[in-house]
Amino acid sequence: MGAGDDEESEPPFGPSPAMLRRWRRLLADEQEAARAYRELASRRSGEEREILLGLAAAEERHVAHWEGLLGEDVGRLRRGTPRTRLMTFLARHFGWVFVLALMQQAESRPVYDSDSDAPPAMAADERIHGEVVRGLAARGRARMSGTLRAAVFGANDGLVSNIALVLGVIGGGAGTQTVLLTGLSGLLAGALSMAAGEYISVSSQRELLAASTPDEAARASLPALDVDANELALVYRARGMPAEEARRHADAVLRREHSGPAPAVSGSEGADVVGSGIGAAGASFAFFGTGALVPVLPFLAGAEGLAAVVAAGLLTGVALMLTGGVVGVLSGAPPLRRALRQFAIGAAAAALTYLLGLAFGATLG
Repeated sequence: MGAGDDEESEPPFGPSPAMLRRWRRLLADEQEAARAYRELASRRSGEEREILLGLAAAEERHVAHWEGLLGEDVGRLRRGTPRTRLMTFLARHFGWVFVLALMQQAESRPVYDSDSDAPPAMAADERIHGEVVRGLAARGRARMSGTLRAAVFGANDGLVSNIALVLGVIGGGAGTQTVLLTGLSGLLAGALSMAAGEYISVSSQRELLAASTPDEAARASLPALDVDANELALVYRARGMPAEEARRHADAVLRREHSGPAPAVSGSEGADVVGSGIGAAGASFAFFGTGALVPVLPFLAGAEGLAAVVAAGLLTGVALMLTGGVVGVLSGAPPLRRALRQFAIGAAAAALTYLLGLAFGATLG
């Protein structure tokens, strides 16, 4: 992680003041990056902690490079750029997956590719760091994918469906009390529906994965298999392995079986990726309810007429952009683009239902 991208050749009489400033800035950024990785490592354990400490050590090698170039001109300890300081702050105070997603974006920037003051190994380090962080972020997303999906989609659905519902009845000429009743009814009905749907969806997916998981008792049958017939090869072929490769793999498994402890035939880790049905249902209910409450807040606060409609629209628009931005960060996509997409979808849905309400109001009137 670094910030310098301008290139300046060193004059024969020594580095210029501009070069010294740039080297100090790069030094500060690398120090900040090392701190951010160490902050994250302090919150993890096992292999993930070791990987993060390895990244911190690599950033500290980069620190040593810039310190070596600066020599006696290293000067006082500087702070990194606002972006790198933000990474350290987030690593200290916020969630694992969110911070890694931001670090993934930062590491993917070509910092040293055209910098003649940095050796090629440093540029290669930064590119590899991006892939390491990508892998760590993917682990985190996989562990929380069910609940994360339910939370994000729940909040977004609550925002879009309830602002559309509220504006629809407003377009039809409904009064404040009717709008409140409609909005709160939509909140509760939608939250219950989303929670039930998520629970059924996740539970069914876990049951399907469990049905596909090999029987553990099959492992105990390995020593009794006919080595010549080797029906274990049929197991691997049934799982999609080509015939010759299945035979070689089965032969190797049986040879290991007769010379030591039997390896697992194969397992399924999909249930861990899917998540808990209760967790997904709870997250969906809570986040749908929270999102659906936003368009109703001005009416609950006592606002009426055009002021309430404008306030509901503004609050919902901001919430939609925040939801889209979070999705963008977590998925490694540009946050602003995702935020604008979420806003456009919500605004289109609200506008259509409002026009529908106007049409019905005019017809009934």
